[in-house]
Amino acid sequence: MASAVHLRSAVALAGRFPALSGVDLSVAPGEVVAVLGPNGAGKTSLLRACAGLLPVTSGEAVVLGCDLRADRAAVRRRVGLLGHDASLYDELTAGENVRFAVRAAGMPATRVDAALDRLGLVGRLRRTPAGRLSAGQRRRAALAVLVARSPELWLLDEPHAGLDASARSLLDGLVMEAAEAGAAVLLSSHEPNLTVPLADHVVSMAGGRVTEVARGPRRPVLSSVTGEGSASVA
Repeated sequence: MASAVHLRSAVALAGRFPALSGVDLSVAPGEVVAVLGPNGAGKTSLLRACAGLLPVTSGEAVVLGCDLRADRAAVRRRVGLLGHDASLYDELTAGENVRFAVRAAGMPATRVDAALDRLGLVGRLRRTPAGRLSAGQRRRAALAVLVARSPELWLLDEPHAGLDASARSLLDGLVMEAAEAGAAVLLSSHEPNLTVPLADHVVSMAGGRVTEVARGPRRPVLSSVTGEGSASVA
């Protein structure tokens, strides 16, 4: 099976700074990978590179079959990135934001209402401009975009931030459902107690590199160290 993410000696620059300095990583469809490391380790840069938002200047970088060095824009409609910022238009309502994002991705709007319902954005909340929503409600709206778009690769940066306990549990369920449906999921977090239990593999980063890949608890029969799993350090 082809990897959803295939990086070999991948270097990505933020200006002149090597945000990624030779990353080796493979992630299979249906796999959940938790990415851990201190501030500045390269976690967010890894997700942005996989989304085609940060240029990979050397090495190999193939995401969902798209060569990011040749055309990094080609993959953008097929991935879903949830960053620190919910990336909503403040003047649009929660419902309008989700509909706009789905249309921009060239997808039908038939799943918009179900996604909003799933994230608890009903009634007045659905009609409230995003600029007037709380941080947690904005996070729910951003997650509704992912659910409605159903991307092949979920890229979640600090996904539990700003969510209450019930919303965190809902997010965990969404991640598991996406993986079971065949999507690959990368979760970057400072809260390993929340992300590691979801993971098939746990990737540690430092200095813009992957330093270790360990087996996660979700599928204990897999082992990236022995080569039985699909996330690996070359």
